[in-house]
Amino acid sequence: MKKIITDKQTIDKLIEDFSRTTDEVFSLEEFRKLLSSGHQLRFKYGVDVTAPDLHIGHAVNLWMYRRLQELGHKIIFLIGDYTTQIGDPTGKSKTRPIIPIEEIQQNADAFIKQAMMVLYDDPNLVEIRRNSEWYDPMKAKDLLSLMSLVTHDRLISRDMFQKRIETGQEIYENELVYPILQGYDSVALKADATVIGSDQLFNEMMGRFFQEKYGEPAQVIITTKITAGIDGKGKQSKSLGNYIGLNHSPREKFGRLMSIPDTLIIDYMKVYTDVPLDEIVKIEQDLSTDPKKYKLMLAQEIVKRYHGEKVAEEEVEWFEKTFSQKQVPDEAIPVSIGADSASLIDILKKCFDDEKMSNNDLRRLITQNAVTIDERKANDPFELIKLSSSPLNFKVGKRNWFKVTI
Repeated sequence: MKKIITDKQTIDKLIEDFSRTTDEVFSLEEFRKLLSSGHQLRFKYGVDVTAPDLHIGHAVNLWMYRRLQELGHKIIFLIGDYTTQIGDPTGKSKTRPIIPIEEIQQNADAFIKQAMMVLYDDPNLVEIRRNSEWYDPMKAKDLLSLMSLVTHDRLISRDMFQKRIETGQEIYENELVYPILQGYDSVALKADATVIGSDQLFNEMMGRFFQEKYGEPAQVIITTKITAGIDGKGKQSKSLGNYIGLNHSPREKFGRLMSIPDTLIIDYMKVYTDVPLDEIVKIEQDLSTDPKKYKLMLAQEIVKRYHGEKVAEEEVEWFEKTFSQKQVPDEAIPVSIGADSASLIDILKKCFDDEKMSNNDLRRLITQNAVTIDERKANDPFELIKLSSSPLNFKVGKRNWFKVTI
């Protein structure tokens, strides 16, 4: 087993580094005491697998867990396969749909694979568990006994439930039970601490409550900051399309980061990179003089974090050549059309054949002025494009390039 690192200087540095992504700690004194104990700590990383994709917002907690692994501590990666079937009401104004168990298992496999892009995949430092281990065999009387420890007033005090009551929306009993189950997970795992998004605080405080009821030490809770998505509005979400996925290619990550509002550069640099804080302070003072320069730096740092320095440098070069110098990239996909002319939408169908994009998707791209042919905007889906053996350069969106010939 990896030696547990407990010297004060290392712990102080960890806490200082955590401060850039931390919102609150319950409590900092308890956290410091745990880190100084010399015991391998059990950090609960609990996730419901409602979707298969992780984004860099999720990865904030993963990088913090990785730092804790470097000190010798173990991450208990808890897949909430049972609780996913109930649906966490966190942040929702209505009840979540129930996901089939087969889809949950597929999402769990994808989730684990992506998480291991950041965590050390060492059995001494990470342990994968599923809460169906204790909930599937649990008897009704045991669940009722657990529920009897919590009052209705405590559960209904949750802000989202209060909002639903105010607006006359329904609250289902399974949603009231959800925080109880998430809280009991901490008892089942004997969790020493957990790192969560601030929207999960109510559920994890329930974990502290249950641990005390069961005579166990109460877990430390570290909540992390939630940043806006790349559109500068709500938090990152696949349904809103305003996210940067761990599974996105380096080019997709880079391009999405270059699209963020300038107002997000500093927050993203603090939360999503390792750039020293004193350097970020200087960047913030100079940001208005050349925001694009620092946005490029941000994109390079984030791509480097997930794909390595060489790949990040290549993406900077590609972006500069393609967008600053307006060159057609070498990676433009060659497409052959079997006629000397074709409608714009038919050409795009051929270009995106592997992705099976619908006619509606293609029309939307065209009418939104997202298609350029040799520097000319094309916005009529049925425009007849004349072709020859010399390629026409099609740019679709910000990052899709095609060389179209007969």
